[in-house]
Amino acid sequence: MRLEGKVAVVTGAASGFGEGIARAYAAEGCKVVVADLNLEGARRVAGELGNRAVAIGGDVSKGPDCQAMVDRALDAFGSLDIVVNNAGTTHRNKPILEVTEAEFDRVYAVNVKSIYWMTQACLPVLRRQGRGGSIINISSTAGIRPRPGLTWYNGTKGAVNVITQSMAQELAKDNIRVNAICPVMGATALLTEFMGTEDTPENRARFIATIPIGRMSQPSDIANAAVWLADPASSFITGILLPVDGGRTA
Repeated sequence: MRLEGKVAVVTGAASGFGEGIARAYAAEGCKVVVADLNLEGARRVAGELGNRAVAIGGDVSKGPDCQAMVDRALDAFGSLDIVVNNAGTTHRNKPILEVTEAEFDRVYAVNVKSIYWMTQACLPVLRRQGRGGSIINISSTAGIRPRPGLTWYNGTKGAVNVITQSMAQELAKDNIRVNAICPVMGATALLTEFMGTEDTPENRARFIATIPIGRMSQPSDIANAAVWLADPASSFITGILLPVDGGRTA
């Protein structure tokens, strides 16, 4: 198995892309901390994964909660190798002046500040262990080819992309690889917010028409990329922004 002996923290892992990543990691032999604001959902996923997984609740926009996620990995499994910063949110697709300050603050706290807090928590551990590691930030095609109506959300993903590349440069000497996966829109809990309309076949078709392969992303698409970026087989890969987008950004 590709991740045998590894330990990962995956945030936002109670549903959507995060759940897909957690399941794929466990299937490849990894031990997983299933972290999510929705503790009940995290417990459901961890329970289905068996003794390879434990659950923890928490808000990634808060430093003590991120520290608790890292501590959970150490307490349950004794080490940490992989951190997937997947938890994210958005404001509804709407005109730029209609986004409130509270919406703006929340989307930056969850999508950007969370990476700051998780880095504060995990980096000392990865350095102390002395064997490197893999940090994977789940970004978005919005940070490469933004859609109108999502300006402030797009900005958070642009920040994630630059942070990823800068971290990769700074941490390479520690053999800590930092990469980003940039999914195109998927059928997750945030879909109606991204579209700014009701989730109907007609509205989906309008967005799918912008994706050359002709479908939205699925959790398995993102999970496959996340397995590869955590796999020792990608040990020379750092600082990339990997579009998993069916050709959207080509």
